Amino acid sequence: MNIKSQFPILETEVYGRRLVYLDNAATTQKPQRVIDTLANYYLHLNSNIHRGAHYLAAQATDQFEQTRLAVQQLINARSNKEVVFTRGTTESINLVASSFGRRFIKPGDEVIVSGLEHHSDIVPWQLAGATLRVIPFSDEGVLDLEAYKSLFTERTRIVAVNHVSNALGTINPIKSLIDIAHNHNVPILIDGAQGIGHIKVDVQALGCDFYCFSGHKMYGPMGVGVMYGREELLEELPPYQGGGEMIKDVAFERTTYNELPFKFEAGTPSVADVLGLKSAIEFMQEVGIDEIYRREDELLKYATERIREVEGVRIYGEAPHKAGVLSFLVGESHPYDVGTLLDKLGVAVRTGHHCTQPIMDRYGIPGTVRASFAVYNTREDVDAFIAALQRIAPMLL
Repeated sequence: MNIKSQFPILETEVYGRRLVYLDNAATTQKPQRVIDTLANYYLHLNSNIHRGAHYLAAQATDQFEQTRLAVQQLINARSNKEVVFTRGTTESINLVASSFGRRFIKPGDEVIVSGLEHHSDIVPWQLAGATLRVIPFSDEGVLDLEAYKSLFTERTRIVAVNHVSNALGTINPIKSLIDIAHNHNVPILIDGAQGIGHIKVDVQALGCDFYCFSGHKMYGPMGVGVMYGREELLEELPPYQGGGEMIKDVAFERTTYNELPFKFEAGTPSVADVLGLKSAIEFMQEVGIDEIYRREDELLKYATERIREVEGVRIYGEAPHKAGVLSFLVGESHPYDVGTLLDKLGVAVRTGHHCTQPIMDRYGIPGTVRASFAVYNTREDVDAFIAALQRIAPMLL
């Protein structure tokens, strides 16, 4: 299967060079089938869903709900009622933090997060009024499970941790984290933004209470995400937003809310993007989730081996279990300078703190250069990346 040929943007030239796209942790590129789905919706199906009696509305609604079933199958949710569409991981976590916070968090209550969290899994809990207790991590980027066990108190209301660190690539032992939380009768949310596109996810086998992710990090469109929640918990939580779709009856005196999952889906969704998500899931399933992981793991190991050839490079995040993320610095150079020079040689990477300032503070650095891999990347991409790095490194040391 020629995977790269399915992604038109990868034929782009940058400054006269073939694009080497290694910014996949920020967003993956989209296969032609996803692009075609978006165009087809606006050409042939454009209509609001759930509300119209006409043909276009019925067709759009059917395809929208087919996507919900596809997500249910992808993550092995028990029911399609447990699949809530959002705009992305950030909104999914905010939804849980807001609703769960209104129901369960009072002043002085605590939420356990890890030191590896994205800002989107820190700030919403602060907004909910919680005190954060933080799981520390080692120099290699591995969470301290013994320290984690000691953080639980009678005020602990929920644990929120990521599946994979977007900054370091660490694959966290989420099954162990989940089991420990449940041993304390505490629910747990998993930020799956960097997990879902790379690792097989079975929410029933994991036993997590919430699992949040974005379409655009798994070959789908921007503007669509998923919040999985256990049905029993979702029934307890109040709505996140009010408006159309999430209601059953409205009167000036009182309102009753819709059934799941619609209780949490106020307003008109981005229908085209939801349909595009289904096409992205189909692409991933055709390649195979295990095959995606195998290819990316092979590339990461090759890139890690090759980058050690470059003088002055320091790698950040060397956990034994990693997804396709390689974070590094070159000498004392600012990461932005490295990224800018790589860009001029056709290599797209990410620079900065990656919305994980506490991680950078832990290492005492302003940020890193991050190369991140997807299933369409190749050894040739890695070789071009390393060649560019070898060319610019002497200028920076």
